[in-house]
Amino acid sequence: MNYKCLMLAILMSVGCMSTSAQDGSDYEKFRIGSYGEMVAAMKGYGTSRFNGTSTGSPYERRATIAIPRFVIAGDYKFNKHWQMGAEIEFEAGGVGVETEMEASENGEYETEMEKGGEVALEQFHVTYTLNRHFHVRAGHMVLPVGLINAHHEPILFFGTTRPEAETTFIPSTWHETGVSIFGKLGKDYSRVSYEAFVTAGLNADGFGRDHWVADGKQGLFETDNFTSPAYTVRLDYEGVPGLRMGASLYYCNDATANADKRYKYSSMDGVSVTIVSADAQYRDRYVTARANVLWGQISNAQKLSGVSLSNLSPYHHGAMRRTAKNALSYGAEVGLNLNGIFGRNCPVIYPFGRYEYVNPQQAGEGTQTVDARCQVSKWTGGLNWFALPNLVVKADWSTRKIGTAAVFGHSRYHRENEFSIGVAYSAWFWKK
Repeated sequence: MNYKCLMLAILMSVGCMSTSAQDGSDYEKFRIGSYGEMVAAMKGYGTSRFNGTSTGSPYERRATIAIPRFVIAGDYKFNKHWQMGAEIEFEAGGVGVETEMEASENGEYETEMEKGGEVALEQFHVTYTLNRHFHVRAGHMVLPVGLINAHHEPILFFGTTRPEAETTFIPSTWHETGVSIFGKLGKDYSRVSYEAFVTAGLNADGFGRDHWVADGKQGLFETDNFTSPAYTVRLDYEGVPGLRMGASLYYCNDATANADKRYKYSSMDGVSVTIVSADAQYRDRYVTARANVLWGQISNAQKLSGVSLSNLSPYHHGAMRRTAKNALSYGAEVGLNLNGIFGRNCPVIYPFGRYEYVNPQQAGEGTQTVDARCQVSKWTGGLNWFALPNLVVKADWSTRKIGTAAVFGHSRYHRENEFSIGVAYSAWFWKK
């Protein structure tokens, strides 16, 4: 298989998992597919940099092995206007914690620990297609905030794990229930695409120090609170060959209105959440480069951090509850295609490098003191070998520098180093 055919196969096999209704020509009636990844890592640091010491994570040799996710996906066309799509994700090997809130027992939380991991309905939606300009979708959908949520299949990014800068302080993969409209703009349908969503908003109970609003994603209970919906919009531009640029905006007016026990926030005016992202990718025969930036802000961060929750609740407590006003991340990665450089006899191997910065405590509000141990600068380098168009073997080495935004600056905290290897795939297995 020559290079052009190989890259076309890659794009066709993985580019449509999360946007099934936008590529209706790919199948006539139905299709079934899957993606998944396996990762083993050798680490030189302890499990927590928040252990009370002044040096961060202790030096410790340890190793882990995991199946971060295995996903089964399917799409079905009722006719040329109506389609159904679904994805079921098995994360970290299976079913995990079941949490219930018993109203008959004064709202007490009850938790049963069964097994680490979870089984989640990542997507389930019905789509009406008027034309390529306009689609309406209702159900459970991925919110395309940032680069990875919009393109989260494991062979669409370098490295054994998703970029840390994007997945630390917002949910990943971020899927919510609601309604959306989307389509292509322009006469040739290829330059600008748009998406707009009204979905369940974040729950302020889950906000915290280490992951900002990421743990505020609903889904613990049978129904999600919809008192304060969230609004998301995204635009993508692809008018230059090989280049895609995108931007997104997420806004929830009051995350406390979606809390389990709203009365705990009665002394506050609410907590609004705003997240803005911009990302770009350039890809040709020789190089693939990606970059992104995410910025977030919540209101009333200081008052929110002072609200105590039940010790039986599945949320953060004490110091871990201290949510900052602002969070920030940015990153870039570039990989060189050895097949494109040296010719068809060379395997499709991408040596790559990535730099990331992330801080879920970028800035506090009022008298809030931010924790420097949340500030991470990370370098990653490695190889991605496409053994098949939709199967990639990965290896990388990374180092985190804690407590400083400077790329080469000094920090009093220990570095966190690790070496990882992994295998990932993404493919449609059966189409009709």
